[in-house]
Amino acid sequence: MNLARIWRHILMNRWTLNRAFSPSVLQAIQTATAQQEQRHRGEIRFVVEAELDWGSLIADAPPRHRAIQVFGGLRVWDTEENNGILIYVLLADHDIEIVADRGIHRQVGDEAWRRICDAMRAEFKAGRFEQGAVQAIAAISDLLAQHFPPRGDDQNELSDQPVVI
Repeated sequence: MNLARIWRHILMNRWTLNRAFSPSVLQAIQTATAQQEQRHRGEIRFVVEAELDWGSLIADAPPRHRAIQVFGGLRVWDTEENNGILIYVLLADHDIEIVADRGIHRQVGDEAWRRICDAMRAEFKAGRFEQGAVQAIAAISDLLAQHFPPRGDDQNELSDQPVVI
């Protein structure tokens, strides 16, 4: 059990979350997602979670495990070409995870996702949450456009609206 981590999660609150991801920031993320998805056949979901529940904290579950749960719960894996991507932000842990479905992951690999997370983390650390999120969406779209360029019959399979948990 990691007491420092538990304390960070106890201190996390909606005010802190709303300060970092205000309605205008969430709208910018939604707009960026919709615009960038015009460049490719992939699907991007953005999720920010303030803190984990007690069970996850007591078990000292890594943020990656929660990101994979959210990936499944939002059915990001359920796209026609297996090219859905989840950007998961766990605010209390200052952690960012990208979970990519197998269709795009096998084309790109872990290192590309790690670089995007690192760049986003640097922007977030500087308090630039909108810029970090929008840049990450653009960087992911660059990869999706390379491997899944648009076709005339593309459909938006997943909502572009960010999710706040």
